[in-house]
Amino acid sequence: MTAPTVGEFLLGRLHDWGVERVYGYPGDGSTGLNLAFHGAVHGPEFIQTRHEELAAFAACAHAKLTGEVGVCMATSGPGAIHLLNGLYDAKLDHAPVLAIVGQQQRMSLGGHYQQEIDLLSLFKDVASEFVQVAMTVEQVPHLIDRAVRIALAQRTVTCLIVPADLQEMPVQEPPRAHGAVQTSLGYRAPVVIPEDGELQRAAEVLNAGAKVAMLVGQGARGAAPEVEQVADLLGAGVAKALNGRAAISDELAFVTGPIGLLGSRPSADLMDGCDTLLMVGTSFPYSEWLPEPGQARGVQIDIDGRMLGIRYPNEVNLVGDARATLRRLIPLLARKEDRSWRAEIEAGVERWWQILEERAHESAQPLNPQLVFHELSARLPERAILLADSGSATNWWARHLRLRDGMDTALSGTLATMCPAVPYALAAKLAHPGRPVIACLGDGAMQMLGLNGLIDLVAYADRWNDCDPRLVVLVLNNGDLNQVTWEQRVLAGDAKLEASQNLPPFDYTAYARQLGMEAIRIDAPAQVGPAWDRALSAGRPALIEAITDPEVPPLPPHVRAEHVKGFARALAKGDPESGRFVRQAIKDKLAEMLTRR
Repeated sequence: MTAPTVGEFLLGRLHDWGVERVYGYPGDGSTGLNLAFHGAVHGPEFIQTRHEELAAFAACAHAKLTGEVGVCMATSGPGAIHLLNGLYDAKLDHAPVLAIVGQQQRMSLGGHYQQEIDLLSLFKDVASEFVQVAMTVEQVPHLIDRAVRIALAQRTVTCLIVPADLQEMPVQEPPRAHGAVQTSLGYRAPVVIPEDGELQRAAEVLNAGAKVAMLVGQGARGAAPEVEQVADLLGAGVAKALNGRAAISDELAFVTGPIGLLGSRPSADLMDGCDTLLMVGTSFPYSEWLPEPGQARGVQIDIDGRMLGIRYPNEVNLVGDARATLRRLIPLLARKEDRSWRAEIEAGVERWWQILEERAHESAQPLNPQLVFHELSARLPERAILLADSGSATNWWARHLRLRDGMDTALSGTLATMCPAVPYALAAKLAHPGRPVIACLGDGAMQMLGLNGLIDLVAYADRWNDCDPRLVVLVLNNGDLNQVTWEQRVLAGDAKLEASQNLPPFDYTAYARQLGMEAIRIDAPAQVGPAWDRALSAGRPALIEAITDPEVPPLPPHVRAEHVKGFARALAKGDPESGRFVRQAIKDKLAEMLTRR
């Protein structure tokens, strides 16, 4: 029997590891890898994306939404370079991703050959846990096994570089000899639980608190019942980091929603008023939105000991799996009889949802972006997967969508890069064809990479149409790089720079219609609800182009003195839209004050 080539062996081994698809784009530096898909009848499927960055984002989303390793592939040189942004998204959000990259032939390396790049140096940061070049066929089995296993065990990015000539050589098992490395399949994550003494110390801190706040992140996914039980015992409110949006339902009265600049007023109040803080599975980085140091006693739970104690001066840091650790902690917690703190939290949450509804219905020119998300929230399908890009749209996505049990979310939480929403949608539908998917982004991200990603959505729609065809892409068309515009105004205290912030006009509806999508353009409040109804019942991929007002301010939950000063400086420097955004800000704050009253 003819031995498989290195490329064929790699694909077979990935299949043995449970990999069903590889996202990539071909090139002559990866020819042997690409051609191996000819014979991969039972192996992974090659999913061709319009750009290698899209492939890396899709692999990242697969990892985030399944917990499995996501795999992307690219040719040498420029193809490898294009992967980096999506790979950094995976690394910073602790998603297991393997990048397989071609390289020039071994005999040409060091000769300043075409597309020859020092790939080890290029990937040594993003794939710092494991990046290797396969130099002999005997290496390949253990390199692929280690690359997958380390990605899963460390929840990180790994990279395997395969020179072009090696890809088409017959693979050989390593000999039983000195220096040879034998290998095997398989990895199952351990359940890590802190020592009993540390759990007792944590319980003593939490039991002593009168006003307990919880902050949960993506590490708390799968632990919703335990988070809810702990919150009930402690009479606590629960705020959520963006990567933990789906960790617990927003329908619970004590869940205060997102935290930070994109957060909610009750989350800010929760942190300002608490005397005890329990962080579960989160590395939320913005300390200014946490309690003042010394204000609260802190306990943190994280599976990664390297992430403990770097956000708040905690008394107890517990290394452990969120669900298992909370289960062990629950019997040690005493139910708080005084529920006044909990009642205060719940009243604040109820007021906040009223405030959001009032803000959504404020007039704008032509359309208030908050209304677009408010109307979606009421129509969210069961088990929906909700995806966000980075930009001002993320503010409304974080605040206005009221998630229920069974839903899931993903965004670029730590890297906060533009452009992942559309390729995330592709990976979400291929991994979960029976679930509705909704991706939300601004026109900046759509022009940067999203337009190309729409081609992929249409090209692969037949893979999920028989299961659940619901896939909707929302693009907010305001002609402005809006998040940065507001940062220029409020954080830098400067007027909007039109040369850098204004976007060229583009007809997204016509483009989507040309691709074969259901395409809907809205520019009036009465059109918003019917547009969502139409898109969700279209029976094919749909795009909603919402013509929204860029001067609706993404107000932080607390407008602080530094924000006011920055705002005033921007006005003094003659911002071209100062009159409009001041009026809009006044309307939003007035709605909040009236509702709170």
